[in-house]
Amino acid sequence: MLVVVALGITWILDGLEVTIVGSIAPILQDHRTLSMTPTNVGTSASLYVIGAVVGALIFGWLTDKVGRKAIFTLTLAVYIGGVLLSACSWNFASFALFRFITGLGIGGEYSAINSAIDELIPARLRGRVDLIINGSFWAGAALGAGGSIFLIGGTYMPVTFGWRFGFAIGGVLGLIVIMLRRWVPESPRWLCTHGQHAEGERVTRQIEKLVADDTGQTLDQVHEMMTVHPRKRFGFRMVLRLMVGEYRTRSILVMVLMIAQAFLYNAVFFTYGMVLTHYEGVEGRNVGMFILPLAVSNFLGPLLLGTLFDTIGRRKMIFATYTVSGLLMIAVAWMFSAHELTAMTQTLGWVAIFFFASAAASSAYLTASEVFPLETRALAIALFYAIGTVIGGAGAPWLFGVLIDLGGREPLALGYTGAAALMLIAGVVALRIGVDAEGRSLEQIAPPLSCKPGR
Repeated sequence: MLVVVALGITWILDGLEVTIVGSIAPILQDHRTLSMTPTNVGTSASLYVIGAVVGALIFGWLTDKVGRKAIFTLTLAVYIGGVLLSACSWNFASFALFRFITGLGIGGEYSAINSAIDELIPARLRGRVDLIINGSFWAGAALGAGGSIFLIGGTYMPVTFGWRFGFAIGGVLGLIVIMLRRWVPESPRWLCTHGQHAEGERVTRQIEKLVADDTGQTLDQVHEMMTVHPRKRFGFRMVLRLMVGEYRTRSILVMVLMIAQAFLYNAVFFTYGMVLTHYEGVEGRNVGMFILPLAVSNFLGPLLLGTLFDTIGRRKMIFATYTVSGLLMIAVAWMFSAHELTAMTQTLGWVAIFFFASAAASSAYLTASEVFPLETRALAIALFYAIGTVIGGAGAPWLFGVLIDLGGREPLALGYTGAAALMLIAGVVALRIGVDAEGRSLEQIAPPLSCKPGR
């Protein structure tokens, strides 16, 4: 439970962050705040995503090199600094810079946290726990959407101050999380493969004692054994050679899943506030009321569907969630273009889409974190997150901001259709070349490099 709370709460902060930005986008265009244009808003969102890409690559490499625990503390500190600076922005340039810094921290968190979670959670529960933790992003999104009603409504505090207070809250919560993470252990798997066998044994015994004390049961004796040849360095060139060689098919799978979900989410969530105000006549201060149900749906998807990824299986569920969300998105895009939707019915359409799309997106991170060897896990997550986000996500907020600036519904509907097509393609790819990882240990799915002499 400590691992779930101390590590998973990062996703809650990320969701809080992204949704506050989406909700306050119309307010940031007000002359009393930062006087930004829709393109400015989209650009700052893209810079946040680019920062996340850079942070993922830098901190992902460091996570495999120096350990999970050291990096998930450092990355949270970077996030706290960026979000507190965002609260102090004075114009578009400063806001964009501080969003980039915040993204650095969040990107680093993705690789460090997903690595630690998968290496500390039992195989029979790994799918549902991973999906629920990644889905907790949307618990934060719900808080952000609900909080935005209070922050920018103008009833409880001035509009010019409320949006700043929203960012400050994220920074304060981050400081609390740092204290919790002091009690999260280093991954025993990482310790053993990096020559720290004694420490790995100590941490393992400590974890086993805590579990036995909590459950009141004696743990089953483990009979499977594996010989490890500890190494402290695993070169970047070797990792890349592994991904384009022995694990080429898995690399294609993860890349396609990441690109599709990144485009969908970065396109829609960073700009939905502007869609409501530009096309449906919703007042900027009321945007949070429409984003709140989307966030709730996104949280419920992984929560209710997560168990099926461990029972029905990874491939079938990834195919189902990607495909259903893509088909629903095509229907919503067509109805939006035909003026068949109101602000309320359009939001209900997105509620249905994101119930499935959220589970699909979480499964992409789950797949990236369990189909590669332990020594390359964090860097693999970072690398494919970066590739998927650069190709599918970094330009999406900017592109959709431009589509909104063009006016008319057809350009935006075309953008939605493109996002749906990517989801459908990803679903088919998962069905064809996906990995049946349910119920299997990480070492069975991808043997550690340390178990192979001569590597």
